[in-house]
Amino acid sequence: MTQLADLPTLSRLIREVGLSNFIQGLADTIHADFLRWPQFQKQPRVVNHSPGGVIELMPTSDGRRYAFKYVNGHPGNPAHGLSTVVAFGVLADVETGYPLLLSEMTLATALRTAAVSLLAARALARPGARRMALIGNGAQAEFQALAFHWHLGIDEIALYDVDAQATQRLMRNLAPYPSLRLRPCESTAQAVRGADIVTTITADKRRATILTPEMIEPGMHLNAVGGDCPGKTELHADILRQARVVVEFEPQTRVEGEIQQMPVDSPVTELWRILAGDGPGREHAQQLTVFDSVGFALEDFSTLCYVHQQLQRHGLGRELALVPSLQDPKDLFSLTNPGQAQERAAPYTGATHDAPAHHDDAIVLDAAPGDRDHRARRQSAARTLC
Repeated sequence: MTQLADLPTLSRLIREVGLSNFIQGLADTIHADFLRWPQFQKQPRVVNHSPGGVIELMPTSDGRRYAFKYVNGHPGNPAHGLSTVVAFGVLADVETGYPLLLSEMTLATALRTAAVSLLAARALARPGARRMALIGNGAQAEFQALAFHWHLGIDEIALYDVDAQATQRLMRNLAPYPSLRLRPCESTAQAVRGADIVTTITADKRRATILTPEMIEPGMHLNAVGGDCPGKTELHADILRQARVVVEFEPQTRVEGEIQQMPVDSPVTELWRILAGDGPGREHAQQLTVFDSVGFALEDFSTLCYVHQQLQRHGLGRELALVPSLQDPKDLFSLTNPGQAQERAAPYTGATHDAPAHHDDAIVLDAAPGDRDHRARRQSAARTLC
């Protein structure tokens, strides 16, 4: 049968693993899968746009496992008491096509986005970065703040959101972490002044200019998360012209990311190449770097694999009768006859196709805060993960 990771189950799993360890484990797992980049079947996500938002499917496979995520983005939802983004995902066995895991991905997406931001910042932010500006204090903001605090050494964050209540909520949620200094600001310009890293994570589905050239200082790293569909941007194009721009999957980012504003031949580097050592990250201290983050299916694949392994490790989740289990696999009609006794075949669990506990290494590969180059530890893990 298929394993189910609903929201209460994932919440409990995070508590048992520990939020800091969970983010680091995700980052290590995603990193290891990025090192296997050529093994994955890759395509831009399938999108369905409407006036109020977008619904997307994000599929990928490494030839042994297949995964997809359903996710939406509807900026008007909070006005009706609904979340802007909700998501779920499936992990399946390629050999049989049977689903192994059905998982919530709303919370998981926020965690994996923070983990990917962390990976990019380790490669692109200047050494010793301590101050960050967080522009957009919505549902993903706490995860970004804590990932950078715990695992990159950020100890001061300037906050700004057009919704002052969002900033107040963020400060309440992060109050239990006194070593992280939070400074609410009255404008984007005030927040970014003197920042080593600027994270933009706004939700409006429009071509916006959250950051303008006069706000930019030499050596900044911009973690541009909110621009993630056609017609939705956060950075002025002149910022991109002067920056070293790093993306996830170029064919998708050209359509959805900040670089949709740029010529199709504008120079970019895919993050996997930097992580694999095929190209440099930050080239000098004064360089302006941009991670044009839109979210890519491989990251969700890694997340589903990590959740699946951790559920097994901690004995959580429950089996879900999502697909038939029949004595005669051709007798689907028998399921419609309640009077006909069925002798069920043994539930399929994927166990005969799974290597044992591949992702146990994810947490033990933790890096110390500020550890920017632990590629050697991950090279061996990349050959065994998922």
